[in-house]
Amino acid sequence: MRRVGVYLLAIGAAFFCAAPFLWSLITAFKQNRDLYNPNNNPFLYNRPATSDHIIYLFDRAAFGTFAWNTVWVGVLVVLITLALGLPAAYALARLDRPWAGWFGIAIFLIYLVPPSLLFLSLSRIVVALGLQDSTWSLVLIYPTITIPVSIWLLIGFLKAVPRDIEEQAMVDGYSRLGAFWRAVVPLTFPGIVAVIVFAFTLTASEFIYALSFVSPSTEKVISTGVPTELIRGDVFFWQSLQAATVLVAVPLALVFNLFLDRFIAGFTQGAVKG
Repeated sequence: MRRVGVYLLAIGAAFFCAAPFLWSLITAFKQNRDLYNPNNNPFLYNRPATSDHIIYLFDRAAFGTFAWNTVWVGVLVVLITLALGLPAAYALARLDRPWAGWFGIAIFLIYLVPPSLLFLSLSRIVVALGLQDSTWSLVLIYPTITIPVSIWLLIGFLKAVPRDIEEQAMVDGYSRLGAFWRAVVPLTFPGIVAVIVFAFTLTASEFIYALSFVSPSTEKVISTGVPTELIRGDVFFWQSLQAATVLVAVPLALVFNLFLDRFIAGFTQGAVKG
């Protein structure tokens, strides 16, 4: 009976946490006369469901363009973050200097600076480079957010890798770079996955820089394109807004669940080897 009670509590907690998502999914297919009637149950279809609001999202609100811009900007930011953050984290983790730890903390503190204090000065740089109203401005700016915290995360994973592993690889004939690539990187795979997920989700959800640097609808990402195109003055396209929420949440949830097994596998393998 205790186990049954635990499972019932878990199921109840899951439904409670999923309630906003379920409401968004139901609302996305509701007619206006059904949604705006206060006497109707918000979790039931009091009138027949319709897909008009999802069609509107793609035909009239350019959601497909926003999604594509978000994906390619996120992929480039992730690649830049790994290309710069992984070597920097390796250098700080293996650097035998008394100031290496303080330097790592200083890099992390940069991430804590609010974007609202930086976007004015960064906008000067964007304008000087001719990247205003272009998604390339986001590719330039977002690594300033993702790289510091990614270095901090990767330092912890790299310090957990024994020096003997790369030293043995160098004894076997690999260079320092070869030992790092072939011996160290595979062991820090859970940390690399964490950086990929963090950098991409942060890029996809960032709002201030995307709103400040990009104005044309064809260059907007999801975080700014959806609210600016579906909220017009005092008119809110609620069903299309909720449909956009569902279309963004489902792929992200699948990705998180896909990498969750890799997180667990990486940590448990490291514990067994230790």
